[in-house]
Amino acid sequence: MPELPEVEALAHHLRTHAIGRTVFRIDVASLSVLKTVSPPWTAVHGRTVTGVERHGKHLDLVCDSLHVVVHLARAGWLRWAETLAAAPPRPGKGPVALRMHLGPPGSGPGFDLTEAGTKKGLAVWIVNDPVEVPSVARLGPDALGLRRDDLAGLLAGKTARLKTVLTDQSVLAGVGNAYSDEILHTAGLSPYATAGRLSASAVDRLHAALAAVLTDAVQRSVGQGAAYLKGEKRSGLRVHGRTGLPCPVCGDTVREVSFADKTFQYCPTCQTGGKPLADRRLSRLLK
Repeated sequence: MPELPEVEALAHHLRTHAIGRTVFRIDVASLSVLKTVSPPWTAVHGRTVTGVERHGKHLDLVCDSLHVVVHLARAGWLRWAETLAAAPPRPGKGPVALRMHLGPPGSGPGFDLTEAGTKKGLAVWIVNDPVEVPSVARLGPDALGLRRDDLAGLLAGKTARLKTVLTDQSVLAGVGNAYSDEILHTAGLSPYATAGRLSASAVDRLHAALAAVLTDAVQRSVGQGAAYLKGEKRSGLRVHGRTGLPCPVCGDTVREVSFADKTFQYCPTCQTGGKPLADRRLSRLLK
């Protein structure tokens, strides 16, 4: 799933390539991707892209007074092209859900919103104000640039596991499964520590790791072409997605825990005092 660094990089790419261009046409290949009906998508035609914003993991193309808000969900992506085909994508054929032409179709640039797999979550809203999007209205403060005392305030009183709190968008916007693994590993904290019971020094480490991991990922991602961002993300991960490989810090084997339809990774030596967490598929989780 694209998280804050990748969405920020996509926003940067669109700021560079899309601002000042006119929306010639929007082709909708999957009506289910549109979560609003008024204004219609055709209301965007003829408008100029005047800005690109990011709200957590949402992209926001400002087209004069209208906002085209995009959430890429788990398997969605934005594919930029300097020349888009004039023929609209065929509904139900291929991964393209929506196409935006920012120049004459067939000779101008634009982008496709695509989604792989059978579980669809890609969503597009066309609104007058981004807070009309329910998932934007519920967002907590953005994780990038969060102050230490603000983080402490967000954690105070929380009885949920630290991993759960970090990925709750209503608490902290922008961090998902992958970067929460990286942040917790860098901070040397267990994914199952109780969020509201961290010591002051643990909060210090968590804040430093949050800033360092996200800032580094943004710096590595911004300026990369959209086609290369996924590979850039994978290359920078130390524990997430590296089950069975040695931890780059201590050499211990990176372990995995599965829950629902997700998995997360951690290093026992760096994070849990050498104690492996039991896989929920097999037994109860251990702290």
